[in-house]
Amino acid sequence: MGLGVLAGMRTTSAPIVASQVLSRHPSKHLAASPLRFMQSRNVALGMKLLALGEAVGDKLPKTPNRIAAGGLVGRCLAGSLAGASIYKATGNNALVGAFLGATVALDSTFGSYYLRRFVVTKTDIFDPYIGAVEDALVAAAGTVLIITA
Repeated sequence: MGLGVLAGMRTTSAPIVASQVLSRHPSKHLAASPLRFMQSRNVALGMKLLALGEAVGDKLPKTPNRIAAGGLVGRCLAGSLAGASIYKATGNNALVGAFLGATVALDSTFGSYYLRRFVVTKTDIFDPYIGAVEDALVAAAGTVLIITA
């Protein structure tokens, strides 16, 4: 569930956390799975690089809202990938993990969007500053999930 929340806030965050955990703790359940690539250290590194691009892109004035169709699809796919990977790695059904990851990501996308809008409106703090705080929260939560796995 936590990965889905992260995916709703930052698209790449959930796959980053999942790939970090799985690359440090490979699972025999993923050995013959199409999701086995999530255990690769190279994938974990590539995900981190994508996250840097997302963090910069989010601050640009022309970046569409996260609740626009493309953003929603991307966040749901990210939550789905992370959920499926972790569920499969723990010996559970990957489809259940994918469904839960996507559903929670969808909810989190709208929740974090409207919370961010509310904070910006009520405080008059420049939106990219709120985005930076959101980035820090996602990074901290992701770090905790990686350390405690």
